[in-house]
Amino acid sequence: MTADKFNIFSFTGKMKILHLSWMVFFVTFVVWFNMAPLKQVIMGDMGLSLEEWKTLLILNVALTIPARVIIGALTDKYGPRLVYSSLLAICSVPCFLFAFASDFTQMAIARFALGFIGAGFVIGIRMVSEWFPPKELGTAEGIYGGWGNFGSAAAAFTLPTLAVVFGGDDGWRYAVAITGVLCVIFSVIYYTNVTDTPKGSTYFRPKNLGGMEVTSKGDFYFLLFMKTPMYLALALLNWKLSPNGVGMLSADVCTFIYVALFAIYCFDAYSNFKVNREIFVKPVAEQHRYQFKQVAVLNILYFATFGSELAVVSMLPAFFAETFELSMATAGLLAGMYAFMNLMSRPGGGIISDRFGRKKTLLILTAGLAVGYFTLSHIDANWPVWLAVLAVMACSFFVQSGEGAVFAVVPLIKRRLTGQIAGMTGAYGNVGAVTYLTIYSFVDASTFFLVISGTAAFGFIALLFMKEPSGAITEVNEDGTVELIHVG
Repeated sequence: MTADKFNIFSFTGKMKILHLSWMVFFVTFVVWFNMAPLKQVIMGDMGLSLEEWKTLLILNVALTIPARVIIGALTDKYGPRLVYSSLLAICSVPCFLFAFASDFTQMAIARFALGFIGAGFVIGIRMVSEWFPPKELGTAEGIYGGWGNFGSAAAAFTLPTLAVVFGGDDGWRYAVAITGVLCVIFSVIYYTNVTDTPKGSTYFRPKNLGGMEVTSKGDFYFLLFMKTPMYLALALLNWKLSPNGVGMLSADVCTFIYVALFAIYCFDAYSNFKVNREIFVKPVAEQHRYQFKQVAVLNILYFATFGSELAVVSMLPAFFAETFELSMATAGLLAGMYAFMNLMSRPGGGIISDRFGRKKTLLILTAGLAVGYFTLSHIDANWPVWLAVLAVMACSFFVQSGEGAVFAVVPLIKRRLTGQIAGMTGAYGNVGAVTYLTIYSFVDASTFFLVISGTAAFGFIALLFMKEPSGAITEVNEDGTVELIHVG
């Protein structure tokens, strides 16, 4: 860890790492969400039906669930510098393919592959945790997450204008292609300007890449239980693409995917057993243990926070337009206030967490989250529009501050597993989005908000049983010496 002062206006030492990391995360979100703002022009130019457009939206997030787990493990093994740079360079390819696709099938394949770029977030979590001390970690991770997350809003603000500047039927293609060029440029910038750790520090790696290490038999079974919702979410996406959903895939193909998901889950369980087989023979020494329960609680909280953010951003413009009889342009602008809060709210959650304690902050923010969504469930046409917008912004503060507070805790559990833990927690955010959006397709907006409020309340109860990270993490160097990393 570097001891230099935390100065947001500095571009040297650890602050250089933080700024470059949020910038590359920002680029990944610009690319990941480069399609949505160009909906009308893309649908018109490609002759897409509304069902085909919705299918592209589903495909855009489908691969992100397993990708975050895979990328998290690769980050722990090979380091964030190499993995982040490689992800940006590789994902520029499907970005260009989408930009110059000639039919729906090509677009669908490109969007499915681009789901991988949504995993970039977890790489920076590990990078930032290597450079900042625990007392600054929540603030640093919050800035990284909040400013990078703003890439989706930046895409919405700039890409339609770029498409108009280029003009013609292909204007949207050049606008999307520019985001691919950004990927390539920042891939080189990141690789040539960062290191995985400060000079003299050790980069701790997991013993095995095949699965997440746990430190007790009970935690092993708990890990398998917590992996199940990720596979169920993928099965749910498969159902959405089946003849019972949008009909993109045939019944036979969907059946094959269900069987494949079950087989992969079994292989995943076996791989995790291979990594952890020693705990069934000999107990892990007390000083090397960590509680997987901490990871599980953070998963649930990110399901409710980031999961609800992705879902609400998807439905809020239409909700405002229908409830208050507004034009889509006005409704989109008002709904954008929800995402705009990311710039300050997520860093705010990290700062509060650093100052007042991790668990206490999470309890307050999760309670606010539950109350916030409960309030939104009561919005109707009788409300003044300004009050509805205020309620949405207040709720958004708790949602995004909660996200920042969750990732203020993630790096403090087990250093060498930070990428894997961040990957699993991040994946739960996407599981939440899939779950909430599926529920929304069956119920009205009021019930939808109530369901999110209920899951936040469940997260609050689960949080009561989580032990706040304290003391020191014990890690073993390659030469066998033990190092203590203080976390509070």
